[in-house]
Amino acid sequence: MERLGSRLSIFPLAGALLFPRAHLPLHIFEPRYRALVNDALARDRRIAMIQPRDEAEPPALFDVGCVGRISKVEALDDGRFNIVLEGLTRFRLLSELKVTTPFRQIEASFLGFADDAEQPALPSVVRAELEMESRRFAESRGYMVDWDAVGRLDDEALVNGIAQIAPFDVAAKQALLEAVTVPERADLLIQFLIFFRRGDDAGGTLQ
Repeated sequence: MERLGSRLSIFPLAGALLFPRAHLPLHIFEPRYRALVNDALARDRRIAMIQPRDEAEPPALFDVGCVGRISKVEALDDGRFNIVLEGLTRFRLLSELKVTTPFRQIEASFLGFADDAEQPALPSVVRAELEMESRRFAESRGYMVDWDAVGRLDDEALVNGIAQIAPFDVAAKQALLEAVTVPERADLLIQFLIFFRRGDDAGGTLQ
C-alpha cells in the first residue's frame, strides 16, 4: 500500500469506527454512496471511513480515519448494498480533492501508522479492569451481553469491538480511533466507560 499521497474515496459517518483487522457492517442506501461502492468494487474495493466534525453540508472532517476493504457485499434489487468493511490501516487526511464524483475524495498519508500492522497484548490487570468496567456500563444501560463470548475475544478484538459499539459521542470515538496502540486505547476506553456511566447515574451525560 502507498505510504504517502494516496487517493482515497471517503464515507464520512459519525460514530462509525473502523480499526485495522476489525469489521464494520454498513447498509448503503444514499445514491452518492451507492456510487462509491460501485466505484470501489470496480477498482480496488477500498473505502475510507472518517468521522465528520460537524453537521454542515458538506461537513468538515477529522484528520484521522481508517481505510477498509470490502470483504462481503450483498447487492439488493433496488440498488442498495449491504457490505462489510475489513479494516486495513489508519490514515491522516492531507487535503480534499476537487472531483466530479458524487462522493468525496481525499489525499491521505499512511505515515505514522506502522504500529497498525502488529499490536502488543494487554497487561492482564488492564484486561480485567476493561471487562469489569464493560460489565458495569452494560448493566447501567440494561444491555444484555454474552460475557462468555466476550471473554473468548483476543485483546485487540475486545478493545476495538467495545470502541465500535459503545454509545459515546463523536469526540470520544475519535479519541479512541487516534490512540496509538491497543493498550493505550484500552486505558482510554476504561476512562470513557467510567465517565459516561457516572453521567448516566447523575441523570444525564456529563459535560
